[in-house]
Amino acid sequence: MNGKNVLADGIKLYKNSDYSGALTFFLSLPEHVHADDMELSYYIGLCYAQMKRYDDALLYLEQVVTGDKNQKRVLQCRFLLAVIYCLSSRKRLADFELKKLLDTGYKPASVYAALAYVAWDQKSPNQSISYYEKALSIDPENATALNGLGYVLACENKDLAKALGYCKKALEKNPDDAACLDSLGWVYFKLGMFDDARKYLKLAFNKAEDNEEITEHYHAVMSQ
Repeated sequence: MNGKNVLADGIKLYKNSDYSGALTFFLSLPEHVHADDMELSYYIGLCYAQMKRYDDALLYLEQVVTGDKNQKRVLQCRFLLAVIYCLSSRKRLADFELKKLLDTGYKPASVYAALAYVAWDQKSPNQSISYYEKALSIDPENATALNGLGYVLACENKDLAKALGYCKKALEKNPDDAACLDSLGWVYFKLGMFDDARKYLKLAFNKAEDNEEITEHYHAVMSQ
């Protein structure tokens, strides 16, 4: 039995979104089973990431990045590493991984959008805007870049009419997303359109009361 067949049941569980079951399967494989070590590390890392056990995920994803000969898996895992570093406030490491992706020639809109987010977090708004614009030049329909660019422009009080258009388009693509609702509400707030701002920021707040930034925006507009 080859390695791919050995892992097949676990891969099926993973693809069916049973991440706990898949992880249990992969971790319980006996040592004598001849599985592809890199493929096994890849799926264990993905399971941990889906379960938001990020420190555990990093251990396995880093193995793939440093040891796998499958370039597609390496690129995917490097991007996932960057996302995890962003989520865990390790922005310098995220920036490193994203730029390594660009060095390989892997330049989808998602990488530039992630770089834009990191640049904004590091208080480099002009660099953030540049990266978001690059992302949209590659994929004009990328909702993350549309929303991010609209939000940064609003925060910087730059071209609010254009910011409004970006955020409206992002919300059309993700009508239930708290971040998109918040961004559109914030643009309206910056434009002085307080009724519209209250409408969208209240919706955002109701969906993400534990989000500090959304809460700040909500209270700011409700005080008007």
